[in-house]
Amino acid sequence: MSTLRRIYLALFAIYLIGPIIVITAVSFNEKRFLSFPPKGFSLRWYAEIFVANDWFTSLMNSLTIALAAATLAVLIAFPVAYTAWRFGLRYARALFALGIAPFILPPVIMALGFLLLFTSVGINGLMVNVIIAHAIFLLALPLVTISLGLESVDQSLVEASQTMGASGWVVFRTVILPIAAPFAFAGFAFCFVLSLNEYIIALMTVGFTVETLPVKIFNALRYGYTPVIASIAVVFMLVNITVFSLIAKFSNLTRILGAQD
Repeated sequence: MSTLRRIYLALFAIYLIGPIIVITAVSFNEKRFLSFPPKGFSLRWYAEIFVANDWFTSLMNSLTIALAAATLAVLIAFPVAYTAWRFGLRYARALFALGIAPFILPPVIMALGFLLLFTSVGINGLMVNVIIAHAIFLLALPLVTISLGLESVDQSLVEASQTMGASGWVVFRTVILPIAAPFAFAGFAFCFVLSLNEYIIALMTVGFTVETLPVKIFNALRYGYTPVIASIAVVFMLVNITVFSLIAKFSNLTRILGAQD
């Protein structure tokens, strides 16, 4: 049984890692076509991401949108989560339901809703459209992580601070914020990664006027496959690994994943 288990786990690992190995190998291909095993070795396709104006513009658009959307989502989620936790509002669950609802719906439905909204108010093809859409769509992530952080605040620390004469702002700044900040960072990181990789909402809210990297990849695929697409996939994978490593280092990852203290 032990041998069968090892064989099964090995096959499962190959099943998961195999495509990553293939894509990584293809990204170093010297020739201008997708080939595995690669023909020669070259880093030109990684350089093209930053040298070619169209690819670099799409990369900067994606980074700008992801950073702005993640920041906006955290700025909206933190006051809501803090108010619900601090004052024990009866309608807190309703607020959380509103925050989580967009994330439950299929992205294509949300994308259509945002398209109709922005069209009705007369703003089309602006970067701010996809920033707002991503922030609303991903709001559930910082809302949940920040709420978990606030729930981990020891009330005795708050009461002790108040007993010592600390004002509400001082208690928030010195006791609550340091505990909740890593969880807010985790929510920010989750939003950043998902916004960076999101395609459907970006396509339907700004079309091709503000081309993000996923949209650019889709457009490039219509004209053939090149190793630069594989190199972008590897870069995205490295970004995701880096972000989740930072979450594990600076946040309570086990708590975020649902483990009880």
